[in-house]
Amino acid sequence: MIRRTTVFLLAIVAIMTSATIASQAQSQNPVTRHTREEVVTGRVPVVGHLPANQTMDITFILQHRSQGELDQLLKDLYDRTSPSYRQFLTVEQFTEKFGPSREDYETVKAFAKANGFTILSTSRNRMNLRVRGTVETIEKALNVKMNVYQHPTEARTFFGPDREPSLDMPVRLWAVGSLDTYSTPKPMFHRLTESEKQNVKSNATTGSGPDASFLGSDMRAAYYIDGNSSATLTGAGQSLGLFEFIGTDLTDLATYYKNVSQTESAHITLTSVDTQSTSCKEPNCDDTEQTLDMTQALGMAPGMSGLTMWIGTGGLSGQTLDDPGILNGMVTANPLQAQLSSSWAWKPADNTTDDPYFEQMAAQGQTFFVAAGDDGNWAHAEFVWPADDVNIVSVGGTDLETQSAAGPWESETGWSDGGGGISPDKFAIPSWQVAAAAGCAKCSQTYRNGPDVSANANFTFYVCADQEACTANLYGGTSFAAPMWAGYLALANEQYLSNGATTTLGFINPALYDIYAGSNYNTDFHNVTSGGNTLGCTVGYSLGCGLGSPNGSALINALAGTTKPSFSVSASPAAISVEQGASGTSTITAAISGGFDSAITLATAEGQAITFSPNPIAAPGSGTSTMTVKVPSTYKAGTYALKVTATGGGLTETTKVTVTVTAK
Repeated sequence: MIRRTTVFLLAIVAIMTSATIASQAQSQNPVTRHTREEVVTGRVPVVGHLPANQTMDITFILQHRSQGELDQLLKDLYDRTSPSYRQFLTVEQFTEKFGPSREDYETVKAFAKANGFTILSTSRNRMNLRVRGTVETIEKALNVKMNVYQHPTEARTFFGPDREPSLDMPVRLWAVGSLDTYSTPKPMFHRLTESEKQNVKSNATTGSGPDASFLGSDMRAAYYIDGNSSATLTGAGQSLGLFEFIGTDLTDLATYYKNVSQTESAHITLTSVDTQSTSCKEPNCDDTEQTLDMTQALGMAPGMSGLTMWIGTGGLSGQTLDDPGILNGMVTANPLQAQLSSSWAWKPADNTTDDPYFEQMAAQGQTFFVAAGDDGNWAHAEFVWPADDVNIVSVGGTDLETQSAAGPWESETGWSDGGGGISPDKFAIPSWQVAAAAGCAKCSQTYRNGPDVSANANFTFYVCADQEACTANLYGGTSFAAPMWAGYLALANEQYLSNGATTTLGFINPALYDIYAGSNYNTDFHNVTSGGNTLGCTVGYSLGCGLGSPNGSALINALAGTTKPSFSVSASPAAISVEQGASGTSTITAAISGGFDSAITLATAEGQAITFSPNPIAAPGSGTSTMTVKVPSTYKAGTYALKVTATGGGLTETTKVTVTVTAK
């Protein structure tokens, strides 16, 4: 009965909202920008107008609620001294606390219907509403003109709005997605041309693939196993998500594994978030990026339970980009994937448009790895976003040599084409990078620096794509390094959970930079100190190689611990006697083991009558707190058992204190 009443009331809200939108709403621009600077300044000529009856799919994107509280939560989740450390939210918890309200979502749905749009899909976090309408419908609802312009740098035209959208609706949107075709996304790989083959040296002399090329499994052997027979993690129980603007042909993946005499066992799911096909076949579609992403992720973590390719429009000629749809699929997946990867770059009209999805990832314990690019110094690249965003792990490139086929790491230098530098989008430097940047002569102390980490990206890989003959040592790029790192994190999360943790490691950049600041940096990372782009790779953090590449199982142990983290609590004295109207104390001691590292909060069911100082016991959790018991003068004499509950790091322990109340 309650459920039926709720549905009925929501229906009434929707009807009333639809009926009153026109009379009550004031015209509002979305929070983010949508009109290209070249259009605003008149630097690109108008060469036409989209036909009024042409249909388009766009996305109404709503704002987070309580942004200030969310900002504080994100700080607390990654602060080892906070009781909230790594207490990540579920999709449902995030939605109820920070997602758009049900009322606002119904209002936007009503607006869409009232203005002639067809609703294509909704989202369970109430962030996205995908709709379809004609150009005429879009122009009227958004108060824009959808013009066709000559592209300023490419021999083609693009379409987009002539001004910022303005919607006559009481709910102010965050953004409207898929409104233009200005930016064509590019994958972060490069294939050597015939002339380049003569000038580029490949270090693929020890790979286990054809012509000594490297396989994904060689990266696992070098960066994880590294000669250690005890390195047996496979990513068991973990799943990984890939961000793609085009579908794929799984026949190419099967060919790869057949040719190298290996078996692929992970369950692979191809999920389209819109109208983009999950299939990609030549001659109209190239699945090189998508296939190499899979081989690198699965090569590093072959025992993962699943891999999902999240696919949306943008990769084919003339398509608008549906990055909001792809990212929203990643943050609302069931179950969530803790490690995500993208090897694409593009230029949005506003580089903060996707921040709500990145923030939700961090709040839910997800890490998004992004290829840093293959154009060297970011200052000379056409565009690098999202590789310079502060909410992602930016992955640069190196040139790796191993001791033998499928053998241990031997040496590593920076890759000359590896992307990195000072954020061209001028993102402010995040707090976790400040100390590393201070020790880097070429780094900015004001803006975000990149990359964060790196891995092999030289022209040393074996690649199968497009149902053509597979190639050896022709492809390179940070496209290989980003999914490789995502696979490595799957190994770390496997170990973290096996040690008793109840959450994942979450967004790992704060932890990685903490390791850099510690005494074991050079044993946890391969600090790549030579080579690289024109900014160079140097001792410590650099704009060519970031913090470096993973050093076997040492980095995983630093992130996840080597044994199950735990703590215990005890009381001394365990029994106290307190007269009516007086106070008594007992010392609560917390002892930690197995690398436990979190604040511990103390509580009892008796509320204000019992206090603890300090509370919480600061990270790493080892210490004491004085429990004070205040007995009211009217409290009945007798003996009482108090249960003290201690929580921290996802664990709960208890101890007891016996209190004897005596008559005054």
